[in-house]
Parts: sequence; structure tokens; C-alpha cells
Amino acid sequence: MSALIVAGTDGSIGANAAVGWAADDAARTGLPLRIVTAVHRWPNDIPRFAVLDEEEDAMTRAARTVLAEAEATVRSRRPTVEVSTALVEGPPPVVLRDQARDAAEIVIGSRGLGGLAGAVIGSVSTHVAGHAPCPVVVVRPGQAPSYGEITVGVDDSDACEPALAYAFEQARYRGCTLRALYAWQLPVHAFAPEIDYDMDEIRIAQYAVAADRLASWRQRYPEVGLIEDVRCAHPVEALAEASTGTDLLVVGSHGRGALGSLLLGSVSRGVLRHAHCAVAVVRS
Repeated sequence: MSALIVAGTDGSIGANAAVGWAADDAARTGLPLRIVTAVHRWPNDIPRFAVLDEEEDAMTRAARTVLAEAEATVRSRRPTVEVSTALVEGPPPVVLRDQARDAAEIVIGSRGLGGLAGAVIGSVSTHVAGHAPCPVVVVRPGQAPSYGEITVGVDDSDACEPALAYAFEQARYRGCTLRALYAWQLPVHAFAPEIDYDMDEIRIAQYAVAADRLASWRQRYPEVGLIEDVRCAHPVEALAEASTGTDLLVVGSHGRGALGSLLLGSVSRGVLRHAHCAVAVVRS
């Protein structure tokens, strides 16, 4: 496992929630925590928008204040956690993406100070979740209730295996139940309405798919209580519904595009947009 947990902060409410979440996870796993903030001077570094040195110093001072407050929060909340801070120059998505090289996971808020009102998921969260090779946890602001349950999305491909590994580890660390949610849909034959489906056979087959995918994980983590939840529904709809009663929602990502949003895949993008709890995106 990599050496540390990274939490990104800009002093916003969402970022503060992310720092708290990361501190709790560092305490559970015994990993050190690094709190990172980015100072992005653009467009201030363009000649036509030239600023005085003392104004640049003010940006740095503000960033150091944000880091100091976040560090104080962690030391008060989790005194045993080894915590350090880093102030890095550059665009926040790039800074956080680069931090992933050393990270077991990156924790960020769902929307920072630059977010638009009403936006559920910010551009920084989307970019980092789409590019970072380690798990990326996106935390909603506010104090969420504890349900003692984690939910992980399961499908019939090997791409969900890293998400299952992360989810089982989280459930083991937390001592909570893991709900493995497998959502399936009937094939659409718009031009063949005469096709008849035996729903009982289809349901049995889908339950078998989920059971086969989870069998080896049951053996590896016998101490984790596992709920196999198989539903006929769209994956995003089913996972978003499950997010109302879970502490953490874990999804894999099948995206293969060149852009950050495409790298996420449609299900992980949809879950980030609609989930009501913290979401961990684990790329394969």
C-alpha cells in the first residue's frame, strides 16, 4: 500500500468536510495524512493583469492560513494521526493529481470556493477522480449520520475488482456491513416487441453473476458482513437510491476516453452527481 492519505483543501465548507473525513480514515488505517492546498495565480501572472509582489504574498499567506487551520482541526479531532501540510503552486486539479503518486487515496470536497451555486460536483473533483490512479473520495459538506454500512457497485466485468478490494478494506477497518449492489437491466429490442422474456430465469442468472463475482471476496474477508443486493434498475439510479442510507458509496470506473470526464465512465460520473453521501471512485 502507498505511504499516505492526501486531503485537498481550499478553506471551503466542502474541503473542511474532506479534511475531517481524511483524518478519520488516517486514524483507522494508521497512515499519515498530508493536507495540500494549491496557489493558482492565473490570470494574475499574465502581464495585462500584473499584480504587486505584496499581493502575491497575500495569496500565499492566505493559503498558509488555510493549511494551519486544517492542521489544527486534524490535531484536535485525531491527535494520534501523523499530519503534514504542503503548499504547491499550480492549478488545483493538476496539483492534486500529481499528489496521487504517493497516495493510498485522495480525499477532496465535492465543490470548492470556485464552484457555481447549485453545482453538485465541481470541476476539480471530476478531474481528479478521472485521472488519479489511486482511489479518490469526494465528500459532501455537512455532518452526515452514521449508518454502519458501506455500499459498493458490482458488475460482471473485472473492472470492478479494485473497487471491491477498496470497499472490503474500508468495511474491515470500520467494522461495518458491506452492501454489494448489482443493478441489471433488460436488453432493449425496440424493433422486436414479440420477444418474450422468462423473468424468473433472468433473475436467477443475474443473482448467479453477482454471487460468482463476490465468492472469492467472501473467503478473503470472512469477518465482513456482506449483503448481496441484486436489483433490476439502472446502475446510477440504484446506487443513488442506496446512497441515502450508507456511509460511503464505492464505484469503479470503466472510462477510457482522453478527457477527464470520459475517463470516469458514465456510471461513476452519474453517481458523483446524484449521490447523497461520500463517494469513492476507484479506477481499474
